[in-house]
Amino acid sequence: MHVSDEDAVRHVTFDRPDASNAFTADAASELAAALDDLDPAVLDAVVVTGEGDAFSAGGDIQAMAERDETAREAYDRVRETLGRVAERVLSAPVPVVAKVNGDAVGAGLSLVAAADFAYAAADARLGASFINVGLVPDMGGTVTLPRLVGLRTAKELAFTGDLIDAERAAELDLVNEAVPADELDDAVDDLLGTLSARPTENIALAKAAIHENLGQPVDDGLKREAHFQTLAYDTDAHEEGVEAFLEGRRPDFD
Repeated sequence: MHVSDEDAVRHVTFDRPDASNAFTADAASELAAALDDLDPAVLDAVVVTGEGDAFSAGGDIQAMAERDETAREAYDRVRETLGRVAERVLSAPVPVVAKVNGDAVGAGLSLVAAADFAYAAADARLGASFINVGLVPDMGGTVTLPRLVGLRTAKELAFTGDLIDAERAAELDLVNEAVPADELDDAVDDLLGTLSARPTENIALAKAAIHENLGQPVDDGLKREAHFQTLAYDTDAHEEGVEAFLEGRRPDFD
């Protein structure tokens, strides 16, 4: 895993191109650690991508074959590695962007589904391939997929393990857009430019409110929404936004 910060963006790159960037427990732990210290005062976003031709091929099958653990040990490993990644992505106080440069399969697909934004190269393929090795979706896949694509399509993806192309992934809202591979960097850079001009602290509040209200009763959701809006009222970004509107200028959310 290669991690670097540049121009208020944290870039996280899977760096096992010879293994199609397959996940190991160590790689998952490294990814979770890269998402641990995200300060909205310093960073505007995180971009996750893969080195080489793949985004991530999911779990490392060779590592699975060599694994020798009890059921309890397996549970703890999944919760502390793959589960921790999902928690970090879903609760990150800055937007997480998946730049899907190639195939995203298994846990790779789950990571794409957990991200706040996902842009895919048009020739990329995506699939919840867990069933093909006798597993169920992890890294949050059973949580995020039904919410993104609907119950029936989530079952189709999880039960068949079939790969879909990036265009269908965009139609299903698994990714925001499928673009030609040579335009992927520009598409993500355009998004980052937009996000950098917005108040990151307030994006964090909106993200938390949206996620916490998923599946909640309307009345509870409205109470929670009012709570987060009250927090937003007390931010410098809100003050600047109001002043800019009244002065007829663009807000400067620095």
